[in-house]
Amino acid sequence: MSKPLHIAKSLGKSIAKDQAIELNLLSDWANRHGCITGATGTGKTVTLQVLAQAFSDIGVPVFMADVKGDLSGMAHAGQNSPKMQQRCQQLGVDEPQWRACPVTFWDIFGKQGHPVRATISDLGPLLLGRMLNLNETQAGVMQLAFKIADDNGLLLLDTKDLRAMLQHLGENASEYQTEYGNISAASIGAIQRSLLAVSEQGGDQFFGEPMLNLDDMLQTDANGKGVVNILAADQLLQSPRLYSTFLLWMLSELYEHLPEVGDLDQPKMVFFFDEAHLLFDEAPKILLQKIEQVVRLIRSKGVGIYFVTQNPLDIPDTVLGQLGNRVQHALRAYTPRDQKAVQAAAETFRPNPELDTAQVIGELGVGEALISFLDEKGRPNVVQRGFVLPPASQIGPLSPEERQKIISGSIVAGVYEKAVDRESAYEKLKGRVAATAATAGAAGAGATSSSATNSATNSAGTDGWGNSAGTNSVTTSATTAASGRALPPQTPPPAEQAAAEGGIADTFNDMFGNLFGSGNGVRRKDNVAETMVKSAVRTMGSQVGREIIRGVLGSILKKR
Repeated sequence: MSKPLHIAKSLGKSIAKDQAIELNLLSDWANRHGCITGATGTGKTVTLQVLAQAFSDIGVPVFMADVKGDLSGMAHAGQNSPKMQQRCQQLGVDEPQWRACPVTFWDIFGKQGHPVRATISDLGPLLLGRMLNLNETQAGVMQLAFKIADDNGLLLLDTKDLRAMLQHLGENASEYQTEYGNISAASIGAIQRSLLAVSEQGGDQFFGEPMLNLDDMLQTDANGKGVVNILAADQLLQSPRLYSTFLLWMLSELYEHLPEVGDLDQPKMVFFFDEAHLLFDEAPKILLQKIEQVVRLIRSKGVGIYFVTQNPLDIPDTVLGQLGNRVQHALRAYTPRDQKAVQAAAETFRPNPELDTAQVIGELGVGEALISFLDEKGRPNVVQRGFVLPPASQIGPLSPEERQKIISGSIVAGVYEKAVDRESAYEKLKGRVAATAATAGAAGAGATSSSATNSATNSAGTDGWGNSAGTNSVTTSATTAASGRALPPQTPPPAEQAAAEGGIADTFNDMFGNLFGSGNGVRRKDNVAETMVKSAVRTMGSQVGREIIRGVLGSILKKR
């Protein structure tokens, strides 16, 4: 059953009758997305807080980026003040029932929340190219690097893996030219420089394991309230491309992770994009097309997306046209572009004969907005001028001590704090170079026949990349990506031992249990025994694993 979320109140005349009216967002239409726009200092952050708390109260998990630090106060109950009393009297509403929201804090840098990580492989070449600001030629080389790593079972987990892979390609470009095409040394150098720049900004901390498990964000507390996931973004915003890439990666992961559910009584999650213009600034056309498509299709996964930005012109028309629920705070028309923005914002609303929308946009006060939500039939309501209600949680930031206490008591405390660095492309490429050097040294020193025999025996057990013969590390990577948990380095048993330890049914159970979980749709922590797939299954399923990792690599690409 649909639930009305009381967001604002209009003191003007409605079309039907002369009285103040409540402006409610209907929960069953919340997955039709929306936007909150307006100039700096007009009340967008408080509107965002009111919306987020309303969703949390009905049991909907929320994700938002806190670019100023103000939203952390949602974890603390609000309190009365003269200004709050004045607003309540003006609107003719009772004082809010002061209450906090269940909050989980996240931080890519691990300082103001639980660390958030993703692997290079999971991010994929398109988003990675966006983050590194690669041109078309450089992006093509990046695609080749992923393809060659995939074909040779090399896991790209962190930046040192990618740097090692690029160095290998540069030094051995002639080996791959006929199969994969030309690999430009200049492009590799440019990518390496971009990686160094990202590392200097702290981006290295985003890449690695354990990778974020989205199920840890799709939580409700013991009282049935949705958990509000707050990403500390004040420092992150100093690296705009890393910020926008992370948010797009999260959106694509939600799109791939959640099943099709159609229209529900309320969303499964609501996602707020603050500083939304950073998602689209200088984005290549193909990425804009993918964003548009994901926004259009993700509603059927039960996800509502709300863009928060100053100017509605910051959002491409193809995306803006899909946003059904709109809150427009004041815009000041000081320049020709501002005047154009005001006119464009006015034209996106369903007209109200009693309002000159374009004129009113410039007259709105702090906390006042033009609002149009979808009605019970999914049609935009006529635009109304209203005041956003005061939030029940604290306006303003928490103290560092209060934040740390909440972080320590979180349900995911200790899960992501320690990074895991298991064997991946860097170690295998380093081992390959060392093995080549050792072989050359042995030949120059006149190695004995016994040494040669041992060398030949060892060579027969590997594929030249450090992988066991007949196996492929891509399967392990696929398992990691599917489970969302880090796997410690471990040598797999031989196929004969696996066959002796269990029958084919056990083998398949082991494979599918690891790849797809227990079947209940909820990920759980893997123990050491469950972290490796038996070698017989890895041999049979290497191609399956490769297809899975390619799907994850291109999670925002593969649905066209």
